[in-house]
Amino acid sequence: MRVAVVGSGPSGVYTAQSLLQQDPEVRVDVLDRLPCPYGLVRYGVAPDHEKIKSLQQTLRTVLEEERVRFLGGVEVGAGGVPVARLRELYHAVVYCVGAATDRRLGIPGEDLPGSWSATEFVSWYSAHPDAVTDGFLRDVRSAVVVGVGNVAVDVTRILARGTAELSATDMPQAALTALGASRVDTVHMVGRRGPSQARFTTKELRELGSLPETEPVVEAAELALDPDAAEPSALPAAQRRNVEVLRGWAARPPGAARRRIRLRFFLRPVELLARDGRVGAVRFERTAPDGHGGVTGTGRFEEIEAQLVLRSVGYRGVPLEGLPFDPARGTVPHRAGRVLRGVAVAPGEYVAGWIKRGPTGVIGTNRPCAKETAASLLADAPALVRREMPADPLPLLRAAGAEPVEWSGWLDIERAEAALGAALGRGGPVKLPDRAALRAAIGGAGTDRRHD
Repeated sequence: MRVAVVGSGPSGVYTAQSLLQQDPEVRVDVLDRLPCPYGLVRYGVAPDHEKIKSLQQTLRTVLEEERVRFLGGVEVGAGGVPVARLRELYHAVVYCVGAATDRRLGIPGEDLPGSWSATEFVSWYSAHPDAVTDGFLRDVRSAVVVGVGNVAVDVTRILARGTAELSATDMPQAALTALGASRVDTVHMVGRRGPSQARFTTKELRELGSLPETEPVVEAAELALDPDAAEPSALPAAQRRNVEVLRGWAARPPGAARRRIRLRFFLRPVELLARDGRVGAVRFERTAPDGHGGVTGTGRFEEIEAQLVLRSVGYRGVPLEGLPFDPARGTVPHRAGRVLRGVAVAPGEYVAGWIKRGPTGVIGTNRPCAKETAASLLADAPALVRREMPADPLPLLRAAGAEPVEWSGWLDIERAEAALGAALGRGGPVKLPDRAALRAAIGGAGTDRRHD
């Protein structure tokens, strides 16, 4: 049986792994629209989080299996290989395309210059091929990050990091240079609810307190607004640890650090205010607990100066042309991973990861999700393999306009990034900055040197 898995991030690779483990004869092509594998592990995990980024080695082991073939640079859907054509080339197709866009605040001024999604900022410092050009930090002294999850902590930390700590990472040189020249001295990370409801993990939070020349600041008065933070012993362990860290920072006297990270709570953004044609401040409404786990507005407002605003309020799936889509949930309708077209299961079509369940959980959450989908697919296999399939879909993918980058091409990119890092004296690989550079690094087309 031949299976196509669309997406080479954790959910896609874990799906391929589950199929290999449960069926000794299945062959899997892992397709990705980018020429590089690993999805958000390569392009979403912060470059200074080496332990999490090391997950690439686990994913690599699966992609180097003899019965797996990586085919990068293959667009599926609009402008690429149609979903219907892909279904003709494989016994089954599993879509693991994630949640490709971010949620918006829906407030006036959100589209002003200087207002970005955290996803766009992460893509820039991660050298994502679709990243927008530089310009995030120009003339910025004060930044506001809206959100109190781990992505918000990541972008806050990167804004406050120095080049000495980032130079040894794979961050692209342009981003490293821009961050080194940054004059940002204050980063406000703001949540509309209280500290006991923040979604960052304690490990991530504590990192903000260990940055050189940087001081985390918490207002004791805002902690006092949260009834659960006043006596945290009754909180679940994760929230209790968060509150304890925040209370410790709030009790410290002010220092003389060069930069400050101000963690603010019970503030809801209501408008981005313009100054000289770009963002100059954010207007917030003070909120208060409503007694039911939410918050309500108080009618009191506060403005925070900011020349850069990054919203980090969640992700959202987008439709893939040719697949059904639930716009309310931002997911593909399914039953145990089987795609539903109307109320009927679509034979041979499956989903896994965020496009299946929504943008929830951590990287490890994708394992049981992938296993469920793989189990559904293999239960359907006796019916699926009755269809005649081409001996090898690759020539037909090329005939459909795709220019697949095989594993050998990815190895070429790896070698080019290692050479770039050495040439820059960075101590490790440095990511190539764009699609043109990635394509230029690829040689030896047509030969899969996966076991060189």
